[in-house]
Amino acid sequence: MTTDLSPAAVWPAARVRGTIALVTGRGELAPVYERFGRRLSADGYTVAIFEADADAAASWISAADAPRVLAGSDTGAASILRALAQGAEADAALLAGTPVDAAAAQPADAERTACPLHLGVLGAPESRTNAVAAEAVPDAADLAAVSVPVLAFHGAADPVAPIVEAAAVLSAVPDLELIETVDGLHDALNDQSHRSVAATIVLWLERLRTGDVREPVVRPHRQGAPV
Repeated sequence: MTTDLSPAAVWPAARVRGTIALVTGRGELAPVYERFGRRLSADGYTVAIFEADADAAASWISAADAPRVLAGSDTGAASILRALAQGAEADAALLAGTPVDAAAAQPADAERTACPLHLGVLGAPESRTNAVAAEAVPDAADLAAVSVPVLAFHGAADPVAPIVEAAAVLSAVPDLELIETVDGLHDALNDQSHRSVAATIVLWLERLRTGDVREPVVRPHRQGAPV
């Protein structure tokens, strides 16, 4: 049973527009997400990191500022889906590199990212812990019970969880937006396209704040269209 609900790290927003509770993936500690946390908090979204504990993340975020987003990378994505299928309270979910084979080995750094800076972060002792097994993604019937909007990122060249297989697994989620990172590897939040991924997340969060995540906040103007 979870007893300590405290996040391992928090990047608070000065004027809060929403909250993200992110669960780390296999072998990851909170410093892996420092760049992500600082970037999203600069746009008004508090980011809290939970080290492989989706239950603590779900309990903590239930009292956070809305919109409340449960997030996870690698096996953290699987555990977030499990928590949501079991009724965790959140307004939306953010996934990255959702695993498709719980028996697969923990990915090597070169399979995770092509970003030189992030490879350096992964190589630091304070960023890594012992290898752990992946949590299996819930089955299709359980995923169908996920009642919140889900934004999922997946690398097009992910050698750990091929995107075609991941898309098939996630297709059971009723309200899913799947984003492919071009030539991307497994750590979709921290790969070479991390700036574009972060920008896409902020746009999605701003739509989420309106109450209709499918309704654009900004869009191209069509000449002659009514305004």
